[in-house]
Amino acid sequence: MLEGAKSIGAGAATIASAGAAVGIGNVFSSLIHSVARNPSLAKQSFGYAILGFALTEAIASFAPMMAFLISSVFRSKKEVSLIKQDLFHIRKWRRAWVRSKTIPHERGPPS
Repeated sequence: MLEGAKSIGAGAATIASAGAAVGIGNVFSSLIHSVARNPSLAKQSFGYAILGFALTEAIASFAPMMAFLISSVFRSKKEVSLIKQDLFHIRKWRRAWVRSKTIPHERGPPS
């Protein structure tokens, strides 16, 4: 059930991309209208449009980050316990491997 909720949450977080696309469209639509009304301010209007584009795009960059956090970082208690078990077994295997590779101290000839 948690997996389904995580998928729905990650999908809902990406809706912000559509909002950013609409926002960027509005920024450049307003630029075209302002240049059509007053061509002498085209250079200044373009600078403001680029600023608006950058701010809108910065907010849009949070959408994939939130989707990643929802789908990857937030884990259920069952997943966390499985990861802990895996780490325990990996450490146990590594200790055994290290012990098998160590050179025992020389004790002299076997008796």
